[in-house]
Amino acid sequence: MSYARFLSSLTRFMRRSEIRELLKLTEKGDVISLAGGLPDPNVFPIDDVIDAAVKVLREEGGKALQYSPTRGVTRYREELAKFLERTRGFRVDAEEVIVTTGSQQALDIVARTLIDPGDVVIVEEPTYLAALNAFRPARPRFVGVPIDDNGMRVDVLEEKLKRLRDEGLKLKFLYTVPIAQNPSGVTLSVERRRRLLELAEEYDFLIIEDDVYGLLVYREDIDTTPLKAMDKSGRVVYVGSFSKILSPGFRLGHMVAPRELSNYFELSKQSMDLHTPSITQYITAELLRSGAIERNIPRVKKVYSEKLRVMLEAIEESFPEGVWYTRPVGGMFVWVKLNAPVDTSEMLKKAVARGVAYVPGKAFYHDYSGIDTMRLNFTYPPKEKIRRGIEILAGVIKEELGARG
Repeated sequence: MSYARFLSSLTRFMRRSEIRELLKLTEKGDVISLAGGLPDPNVFPIDDVIDAAVKVLREEGGKALQYSPTRGVTRYREELAKFLERTRGFRVDAEEVIVTTGSQQALDIVARTLIDPGDVVIVEEPTYLAALNAFRPARPRFVGVPIDDNGMRVDVLEEKLKRLRDEGLKLKFLYTVPIAQNPSGVTLSVERRRRLLELAEEYDFLIIEDDVYGLLVYREDIDTTPLKAMDKSGRVVYVGSFSKILSPGFRLGHMVAPRELSNYFELSKQSMDLHTPSITQYITAELLRSGAIERNIPRVKKVYSEKLRVMLEAIEESFPEGVWYTRPVGGMFVWVKLNAPVDTSEMLKKAVARGVAYVPGKAFYHDYSGIDTMRLNFTYPPKEKIRRGIEILAGVIKEELGARG
């Protein structure tokens, strides 16, 4: 029996995440995975989590195991607000916070709440593929803006905004990962951040700031001030997560927006899952109160910065000339462009057969361009596997480029 006739029209716009599919291929362990953006489990603060969980269950087990408000547990939102002020430099009222089931749910809420079919949404080229997948069912009109080593090209953005205005089209919002961008690892310069906020004011659009990597920058000379901290007009909707600095298994994200907007975000979430699990909020509130998360961040950064160094050195030593790649200052990924007529989706089959996996790059483009690109993760594999994985991948790339003369 075929069930196609029962499906809604929205399913035509749903796409499988290439990352989630690749995880199925690599979970057996015989393939070195440079694909999914998994944290290194060795940096999880397991002892601190145990202590916090025991304390919460002994002292407030009845509340922690109970239903909680859709907006989030009040104590957790208050601790989160203090954490954001300490670490990201902006003040927030706890009532402006919506606790989400991972930052992915926050993006889904944005799509459900803000996008009507045909609305113009601007994204970076490339951008986070799961954001595209969250937005697509709402049927926006995507407009892409390229990036370089200093993040989104705001000069190109301005040109496209003028063109949209001339066409009588209005931008609803711009989605950006300004610090240690996924997938490229580049960071938007301070000058460009300022100009982006000016353009938002001039052309009257919202900015969805995805700041999940804001605390994973490995150089002290890089300014990581979020757009939210620079926003004077209430145009930035801030999205964050504890998946990268605490545990992805907690599925704990958050949105910060002016109260009028956050009220609608709350309504949207109510019909999704009622609320984010209470117990993870109570445990994380205790971890925030005790300072355990902040104490662990330097260790995370040290481990990841060393792994990044290993990957970049291996690429430098083994990749053929003409292949371009980013040199990130933070985050979890290196972005590679072969600068050749090679489809990395097809090349992946050969790479997996040889024992290494990556994420083909075209899924990170709203129009599925960028066929000669790929994303490499350096945070999950051990250093020796990073080196070996890059060596294998370099061999595959050389074969593909050689076959094309």
